[in-house]
Amino acid sequence: MPKRPERGRLEPALRVWQTQSRSGGKLIKNPVSRMRREVFGRFEPGVWIVTVVGFLNAAGFSISLPFLSLYLYQQRGLSMTVVGLLIMVTGLCSAGAQLAGGLFADKLGRRPVLWGSVAVSMVLYLGIAGLIALTAPVWSIALLYLVERSALMMMRPAISAMVADLSPKSRLTETYGFLRVGQNVGWAAGPAVGGLLVAVLPYAWLFVVAAAFSAAALAIVLLFLRESFTGATERTSVRDILSAGRDRAFLQFTLLGLLVFVVMGQMISTLSVFTVDRMGFSTEQYGLLLTANGALVVLFQYPMARLMGKLPVATALVMGSLLYGAGYLSMAWASTFVLGLGAMAVITSGEIVFSPTSLAVVGELSPAGWRGRYMGFYGLGETLGISVGPLLGGVLLDAFPTQPLFVWMAIALVALAAAVGFYRWGRGRKATQRSG
Repeated sequence: MPKRPERGRLEPALRVWQTQSRSGGKLIKNPVSRMRREVFGRFEPGVWIVTVVGFLNAAGFSISLPFLSLYLYQQRGLSMTVVGLLIMVTGLCSAGAQLAGGLFADKLGRRPVLWGSVAVSMVLYLGIAGLIALTAPVWSIALLYLVERSALMMMRPAISAMVADLSPKSRLTETYGFLRVGQNVGWAAGPAVGGLLVAVLPYAWLFVVAAAFSAAALAIVLLFLRESFTGATERTSVRDILSAGRDRAFLQFTLLGLLVFVVMGQMISTLSVFTVDRMGFSTEQYGLLLTANGALVVLFQYPMARLMGKLPVATALVMGSLLYGAGYLSMAWASTFVLGLGAMAVITSGEIVFSPTSLAVVGELSPAGWRGRYMGFYGLGETLGISVGPLLGGVLLDAFPTQPLFVWMAIALVALAAAVGFYRWGRGRKATQRSG
């Protein structure tokens, strides 16, 4: 008679189907229940809600506003220089709006800033649609575009601060990675939908669709989102808008992050001119490079964020900076589309490592009552870096029209400077923690 296997030999197999719950002590026999606990239950409901809101806002923006440049150029006769100047001015104004949004998020709470920004965005989308349909003066469309972008940027510090409110510091990198997945799904889906719509409908309808996305986001915020912060206990004023910069460690971190954002700013204008004009790629191939960037973020951002959350933050920041530099440097040898895709994969890996880690550092460094201001101040550095980046890239392309190695080596050196700075910043932070 065959001998019965010992119970101890069966336990590994049993543990595949039965997992002991630490919270309630119950056995979870159903894999669906286990997924619900370990995946859907891993984040607070508020994190899921702001991730959906981020997806809707990103989709609405990318469906409409990128096509506004095409409308102003093709149908209203503006030069691309004027269009570029408009985009730069609105970017700088939206940087100031982030500062204000961070202050209000600390003074009034996260939820009022969020629903107020979404509501204003919805109304402004409809206003832009009406102006385009009536062929209104260009200056009026440009003015509403400026206010629209500022309203959208005001909500970013509130969302980032709410995530920091609801997440333990040990899992901030993972949570911000999850948030970025939702936003990038919206960024990836929006242009495709917008491109289809603009082929069959007037431009004005793109903004009507964007307003519908904002209406859905507003309904979700009002019906389901709970406040994560009751407001500042001390009095705050407009003079406090730059107060986060008094934190020396945080100021150094933001300035180093600005260097990385200068490198990140090469993604649109510099890379488009280089790949299409200098390397002979088609515009469709350039679009596929951006699509590959978004797809890779969606696929790998969350698992990589969980992995990066286990590393010292300075190590992850150095890795992200170096990957950015290596990716752009490799563009100098991207003589074929396949090599360009390889370079984009390295660039995207830098983004995947750096972006959630940097937001996690802001959440960790900021006091609970100042998180909005810290997020707004860091957002100011991000916007300034991304605005300055195309200017630097344009100067380099003009200076070295036939020497791509010099162009991308200069960009890579900026990333290298950021990596060295983050390494020194991390060592100084460790020394301060030991002495404290």
